[in-house]
Amino acid sequence: MDGMTPADLTALLQRIAEKDRDAFRKLYDATSAKLFGTVLRILKDRERSEDVLQEVYVRIWNNAGRFDAVKGSPITWMASIARNRAIDEARRRAPSAPGDDMILDRIADPNPLPDRQAAAREGVRRLSDCLAALTSPRDEMVRLAYLDGLSRDALAKRFDQPVGTIKTWLRRSLQQLQDCMDR
Repeated sequence: MDGMTPADLTALLQRIAEKDRDAFRKLYDATSAKLFGTVLRILKDRERSEDVLQEVYVRIWNNAGRFDAVKGSPITWMASIARNRAIDEARRRAPSAPGDDMILDRIADPNPLPDRQAAAREGVRRLSDCLAALTSPRDEMVRLAYLDGLSRDALAKRFDQPVGTIKTWLRRSLQQLQDCMDR
């Protein structure tokens, strides 16, 4: 999210509630990559995901005044709008022939069964262990890139390295994570 803090995003949402277009542009620039990734993971179709992302931002524009920082972070609120809209789209466009609705089975259940919760916790623990095995600053770089949505340019500035070096470090770090998770 290119250096935006939750407080920055909250302030932008407050300005958007007052129909501030400049704030909306800044919010879009800071969050669109993350929200697009959320939608694309569900729909697995770039064109449909782009269309849904536009609808997500229309909903954010129209509902910014409803955001309550006490109830959660701004990026979580926006990601839930994106996720819900993408699921709605997946269901709407899901084939109706018997057996063809398997895409809906792959959409995460908001209330997974206990065995799936345990497996998810184990996966998170393993990923945490694998992230900890990365050398510094690569562990922080991976977190900033893939959890916080920082761009390669932002990472290059933050770590005072050329963009090409950042790309190489990220690629190698992801391969290292994959190897660790496969063990």
